[in-house]
Amino acid sequence: MEQGSAREGVRPAYAPEAFSRAPADGRMPEARVPEQARGEQAGAERAGGRPADGEQARGEHTHSEPPAPRVVQRHSVRGQILDALRAALVDGELVPGQVYSAPALGARFGVSATPVREAMQRLAVEGAVEVVPNRGFRVSERGPRELAELAEVRALIEVPVMLGLARTVPAHRWCGLRPLAEATVTAAAVGDRAAYAESDRAFHRAVLMLSGNEQLVAVADELHRRSQWPLVSGPATRRADLLADASEHTALLDALVSQDLAVVQALVREHFAGADR
Repeated sequence: MEQGSAREGVRPAYAPEAFSRAPADGRMPEARVPEQARGEQAGAERAGGRPADGEQARGEHTHSEPPAPRVVQRHSVRGQILDALRAALVDGELVPGQVYSAPALGARFGVSATPVREAMQRLAVEGAVEVVPNRGFRVSERGPRELAELAEVRALIEVPVMLGLARTVPAHRWCGLRPLAEATVTAAAVGDRAAYAESDRAFHRAVLMLSGNEQLVAVADELHRRSQWPLVSGPATRRADLLADASEHTALLDALVSQDLAVVQALVREHFAGADR
């Protein structure tokens, strides 16, 4: 894959304004109880021997209301930084073997070092980078053998699943995935490797989700993501290569609709072999 430059003096195509800040107040609004309901509740508590509001039984301790549950913000700064770093990995802007510091990357993205460091820690767990004490994070160096092994494992998982789905899933369900296949063609046509990588995974996730096995989808998606990281050295990924891979998605849908199992198997294996370029 083409190795892009990640020089400190050049800002990548991720503007600071792309990372929106979540609202500071995530508290849920307090539920209001109607006056009549409060009166009925107070009477019932007196009848049952329980103290009403404002009263305190001897020996009992008063407790404040429990804190309102926190609302998790779906679009956190860390999450957006993580997506941007993953895209930079695919594009080759983060070069294998190079060490990057969280403060320097934070300055380039227009955020503090904290969300960058948290996102990098996540990438370290995934194996995309390695922690370098007192320096930052080194982008992992991968060779063709690792990529070939990932392609082999993906084929072992996805080929039998897709063959099973080809026998059971009705044609209209496959036709519903046509826009996802076309999205990969659109990204490939303009040579956008990051957009192609995301749309490629979205298509495969949608296919495997028809199996109803969420664990299988999660494992296959993680393997797929790892297969998209750049090699330490290799030929540039051409737009023609992306278009060839994208065309296999539409051809695969045609074979699944017609339940042509031999073509399905051949296309999936060829698709994974193409990812090993």
